[in-house]
Amino acid sequence: MASDVAVSDPLFALQHQTLNNLARPTARSLGLYNAGLSAEAVRQQYGVTHIAKLASNENPSGASPQVVSVLQKDAGFSAVYSDAASGQLRDALAKYTGVSADKIVTGNGSEDILHMLALAFLNPGDRVVTLIPSFGLHEIFPRMMGADVTLVGVDQHQQFDVVAWEQALSMPAKMVIFSNPSNPVGCMLDKDGFARIIAAAPQECVLVIDEAYFEYCQDDPDYPDSLAVLAAQSRPWIVLRTFSKAYGLAGLRVGYGLASHPELVNLLNRVRTPFNINRAAQAAAVAAIGDQAHVRASVALVRVQRKCMAAELTRLGFYVAPSHANFLFFDCGRSSGEMAQQLLRYGVIIKPWREPGYEQWIRVSIGNEEDNQQFIDALKAILAQGAA
Repeated sequence: MASDVAVSDPLFALQHQTLNNLARPTARSLGLYNAGLSAEAVRQQYGVTHIAKLASNENPSGASPQVVSVLQKDAGFSAVYSDAASGQLRDALAKYTGVSADKIVTGNGSEDILHMLALAFLNPGDRVVTLIPSFGLHEIFPRMMGADVTLVGVDQHQQFDVVAWEQALSMPAKMVIFSNPSNPVGCMLDKDGFARIIAAAPQECVLVIDEAYFEYCQDDPDYPDSLAVLAAQSRPWIVLRTFSKAYGLAGLRVGYGLASHPELVNLLNRVRTPFNINRAAQAAAVAAIGDQAHVRASVALVRVQRKCMAAELTRLGFYVAPSHANFLFFDCGRSSGEMAQQLLRYGVIIKPWREPGYEQWIRVSIGNEEDNQQFIDALKAILAQGAA
């Protein structure tokens, strides 16, 4: 009722028009990132006791106990600003990755670094080449700057189409962005494919490799050592990774970038917000790096559950794209938005995909065994209703 009154208020209407006149046309035309629903919102709306939150690729194992301990100890320092340079965290990352600290930039999640890259490098009319379907901000942030975005699709098997990438990169581009393994499909670009795409990229461009799901396939013999491949060529580059997935720190928002040159980091530091990672998040990330056993156990659990869930979905008649990450992407054969709404009634939150051509596809995170079973049982109930 309040919104109806507001819309009919002439002052409200006048301000709405003024805002539209003042706003950048590019901002008005941007799509909204689909962040998904919170468990509490679904619980309140549908009255469901247990929520299986399988929309955001969170770690079902949670954070390391070492992280919890550090957060408890740091709670008393909430009135003190964080280290703006994230010095201790960057030193820990340098030791872990072998990349010197002056080539490491940290962000409030890796999407913060994507935002910095757009601000630092892109002008209206610049060409950006990225993947479709993909993480929405790979497209949204470049378009925010007025860049022209070329979208390269996957092939019929939902794998990287390397030939299509080579064709798209035969023309000038300012920036090339793709995730490996990809989100939402989960397909992995192997060593040969990665080398071919890098070789095909224009000489005057910035290469951005998003490895948010790196930990889930880093020991796969076919997974490329991106740092080694990129270091052997002359283009500027940055590899993005995150603590949100395998490390279980999604709620704290910590990401990092491993760059080709300190000057690239310097440029990003000029456009990032000060104190962009809070002190608790910095301390938690340092502790998380120190507990690699927890990361390995988390990844192992996901791999077992992913295999089980893929088999269940296949038995139910769905096509499931092969995945190397902590989620599955499958064709539900109907409107994914409608299917998502039906699943909410059973307390299951998934992510219906909205990119053109993928309106029937769903991305579902791999949770613990109980949540995964709740999802499968809900799907069976919905299918049974349709059959009846």
